[in-house]
Amino acid sequence: MRKMLREMATGEPVQVASGMSSIDKIAELGVLAEQFGYQYVDVRRGGGYVMSLVADPAPRARARAAQNWAQYPNAVDGGALPPFVPAAFQLLKARITFDLTTEYSDKQRLIIASLGITVMAVSVVALFGADVTSFVVAGVVWVLLMCLIPVLNVAGRRYRAKYAARLAAAGFTPVTDERGRLRYLPPGGQLPGRGNPLD
Repeated sequence: MRKMLREMATGEPVQVASGMSSIDKIAELGVLAEQFGYQYVDVRRGGGYVMSLVADPAPRARARAAQNWAQYPNAVDGGALPPFVPAAFQLLKARITFDLTTEYSDKQRLIIASLGITVMAVSVVALFGADVTSFVVAGVVWVLLMCLIPVLNVAGRRYRAKYAARLAAAGFTPVTDERGRLRYLPPGGQLPGRGNPLD
């Protein structure tokens, strides 16, 4: 948290890495960053989560940042922080969760899952020896797990739809990024590289 605030003081884009696999934790950091004039851009998996933040050029965000830097001058050094904003936290958490669910397309997830299951089945045979029993056990496990993939895809679509509905109800706008990935942006927000100063 303190490292993030120190990096934000430069006004440059910031990458926040959380070794803990906790969406709550990364969303808390994102909400704190918003209090000091930054905005969430994206998140990816990488030894936990890695969140990208950029300075928010909106006048309202600039005013809020100036007020909080003045009111909490020792925040970087372990001093007091602005009060937690539960509503902002819930929206950012929904946005981060949605972005993580669209990190890969359904086809990419199918390929990754299929490869993982196949490698696991081969490992079972290698571990227990290449005899008939090992091949049968590995084959049965492979078939059962492959049958689960469509079920998990349906569950994933429902999960994404739940968060998409929550964001849409809060006024967020669906947009497609340069990778063809669906994203939700706050009212008036733009993706980096689309004619705004965030890029």
